[in-house]
Amino acid sequence: MWYSKGMRINEGQYERIKHLLPKQRGNVSINNLTLINALLYIGENGCKWRRLPKEYGNWHVIYKRFRRWVGAGVIERLFREMCSQELIETEAVVRLLDSMTVPVHPDVCVALKKTKHKP
Repeated sequence: MWYSKGMRINEGQYERIKHLLPKQRGNVSINNLTLINALLYIGENGCKWRRLPKEYGNWHVIYKRFRRWVGAGVIERLFREMCSQELIETEAVVRLLDSMTVPVHPDVCVALKKTKHKP
């Protein structure tokens, strides 16, 4: 997972990476620059999609385009290129959870009693 360190990109920086993005067709309500800045905001703040500030546009439109780009590999290429050009600073973080870090209710740990089925 990628996390941004408080970065936004401007028009000049966008011009350097726009060749990596799919062409926008039809009646598009959110341009790619706004979408990239929305993704950086979510990465930085870790907020829910629905909590995305209104300045970025409709969260659902951003989410749908993000999912399409993830499936097509656009996000991976985009973030690698932005990091290589030092437009943003990111770090890859992997978190593992196990029973030592996530407490479980005691009733979950108890095995089911084996009883014979009585007629």
